[in-house]
Amino acid sequence: MRAIVTVLGKDRVGIMSLVCSLLAERNVNILDISQTILQDYFTMVMLVDASESALPFAELAALLAAEGEKRDLDIRAQREDIFNAMHRI
Repeated sequence: MRAIVTVLGKDRVGIMSLVCSLLAERNVNILDISQTILQDYFTMVMLVDASESALPFAELAALLAAEGEKRDLDIRAQREDIFNAMHRI
């Protein structure tokens, strides 16, 4: 199952490493990634494949959100089909 992961927060060292490690530890593969700095804010969008993860997707999304909150980051995960439906014109 593919999903979109978004990350937003004040730029600092290690944000990308943190998110990639959280995903890798749960056997989630990163398919595509885009990141940029907007003034002082780090923004990243990832397309991931969570089909090999033993963790149910809702738990993965909650874990990412909780880990982000601990670090003053907004990390959200959404199933690709729902993301596409929400952003279709």
